[in-house]
Amino acid sequence: MEKEGLKRSLALLEERGVTMESIVRDPQIQKFLRESSITHYYDVFHMEKGLSKKLLKISQNKGCEKLTKWLRSIKNHMYWTTASSTSVPERTWSSILNHVLDIHTHDDPAFPQCLHPIRTSTDRSKWLTAGTAVFCRLEKALTNKRVMKDVVKLSPPYQTSSLEAFHSLIIHFAPNNVVFPFLRMLCRLYLAVMHFNENTARPQANSDGEPLFRLQFPKWKKGECTAKPVKEQATFSYVDEIMDLFEKPDQKEVIERYATRYSQWPV
Repeated sequence: MEKEGLKRSLALLEERGVTMESIVRDPQIQKFLRESSITHYYDVFHMEKGLSKKLLKISQNKGCEKLTKWLRSIKNHMYWTTASSTSVPERTWSSILNHVLDIHTHDDPAFPQCLHPIRTSTDRSKWLTAGTAVFCRLEKALTNKRVMKDVVKLSPPYQTSSLEAFHSLIIHFAPNNVVFPFLRMLCRLYLAVMHFNENTARPQANSDGEPLFRLQFPKWKKGECTAKPVKEQATFSYVDEIMDLFEKPDQKEVIERYATRYSQWPV
């Protein structure tokens, strides 16, 4: 069904004169996109989430507890690799293996050294040691054939987060626990699209010149606290534009037709 939906969407865009050069989505239906000559990029969050689960599982094994201290850094390294590398991201990605050993110069001419300032760490216990079980398992997880192939396909500029936000918005206009006829469902989807397009680029709210944030505890972060920017209040200008399409009744005529259902005279 997902593949069929993509086929119909691409066919509709082609009919409207839109040429699709690339698409960002999960790794499914790669063959169809390759045959359609469409460049297929992967969403960074979904790959990072899957890899983080594997690393967390490794860190829970006996003798691999040190890896826990590096989980967040490895996540950040994946995002940084995607954003900063344009030619050989797989080489930048694999440099993390030297970094966890406290080695910040590399033999690869494409990425000869780490770009962060060299500091003397006060916690020497966090560094891994080459040849140990934890390092070997980490190396296998980060540089296996599947991961190295997928790193090259990570999308630098665009992600699927905005699409997921739109899907969440649809639930407000068309709740999953309510069954709507086709026409009503279509109208609600139109409203969701108009609301999303009008409010998706809202600026961050501020108080006395200071940007506002709120604290959240996402389930996928296992209780870790994170800050999320507070956006300005949503606007509904699209409602006024819709109402302008209809002929408004004359207020004076409506008032003249007004009559109470109850007698105004005493009984």
